[in-house]
Amino acid sequence: MSFDVERIRKDFPILHQTVHGKPLAFLDSAASAQKPQCVIDAIGELYRRDYSNVHRGVHELSLRSTRAMEDARSKVARFLGADDPREIVFVRNTTEAINLVAHSWGDAHLGAGDEVVLTEMEHHSNIVPWQMLCERRGARLRVAPIDDRGVLRLDAFEALLSARTRLVAVAHVSNVLGTVNPIEAIAGLCSARGITLLVDGAQAVPHQRVDVSELGCDFYAFSGHKLFGPTGIGVLWGRAGLLASMRPFLGGGGMIASVHFEKTSYAEIPARFEAGTPDIAGAVGLGAAIDYVESVGLDEISRYEQELLAYTTDALLHVPGLRLFGTAPQKASVFAFELEGVHPHDVGTILDAEGVAVRAGHHCAQPLMDRFGVVAMVRASLALYNTSADVDQLVRGLARVREVFA
Repeated sequence: MSFDVERIRKDFPILHQTVHGKPLAFLDSAASAQKPQCVIDAIGELYRRDYSNVHRGVHELSLRSTRAMEDARSKVARFLGADDPREIVFVRNTTEAINLVAHSWGDAHLGAGDEVVLTEMEHHSNIVPWQMLCERRGARLRVAPIDDRGVLRLDAFEALLSARTRLVAVAHVSNVLGTVNPIEAIAGLCSARGITLLVDGAQAVPHQRVDVSELGCDFYAFSGHKLFGPTGIGVLWGRAGLLASMRPFLGGGGMIASVHFEKTSYAEIPARFEAGTPDIAGAVGLGAAIDYVESVGLDEISRYEQELLAYTTDALLHVPGLRLFGTAPQKASVFAFELEGVHPHDVGTILDAEGVAVRAGHHCAQPLMDRFGVVAMVRASLALYNTSADVDQLVRGLARVREVFA
């Protein structure tokens, strides 16, 4: 069956509106994706019919909510190719997932003189927690370079790995450049040296099939809101043995086996990492989002977005005065650029007046801005519901920017 983008667009009610009198061209999905009606309905139905707190109740509504949340956990496990639903920890977002690992795993495994290796293209969420960990433990942060296309220099990355390297943390897909990193190759280098590998998958899961057993990583994190699910729900996948060896990140209700003033014992995984009342509706909404994406087909989504990637790249390269950042041979449909003589915030403001929603700023990647010698970029990011007409509207909007600043 061919990919029917017009049928898909009908599933997303927010897209069918005008902004400043113009049709909405939503090109900001890398920041947060829009939600299909089925996700909205799943959350509403939980609150209308089934809602109660989970895991601790014996009444019918609590049992229903518990089943719904645990069904969502099983869907996430299947979606990621995990061996066991117990390897799925629900958190708020990718940021919390990375912080959890930095505290629960990092504090136990890093000491003075040990090293953590990142890349130049990392999001702040995959930089700052490791900086904080290194400060706590007296460890050292090392950074692998990228080339001018935005491709990780794998030879330089490998050269950084040493007997002191304890962890590598890398984005699967860059949120600015769209670069798809060779995770399997990175995992092979890490595994051969006994180095733990965490992958920030926030920008990968909406665009391509992810199987953690094939990737070979040890931890994988993503956020529900970028996968067409609600905000406030995210996932940390970790190998069961690793998770079981880790102390809890937060203490409180729900993560305990027993509590006494003299001693507390912790629950098994994943409960020991899910203190307090969880985002039940968020988990249910994420499960519905996964159902939706799988019904469309990740392979079909990937093929369509690659076609749109080629169309958009060609269109932007023909815009006078436009500098495109991120031209890796393997990349997702994310386009960061600057327009000669115009501040990115001004570009974004004028595009908004033309009905085009983009992001302008440092995109939580200031070290990457430094790498390319800029303070900010404009970013247009596409998803399964975008069309060539959206791209054409962006190009017309950029022509309008040039008129204003002529």
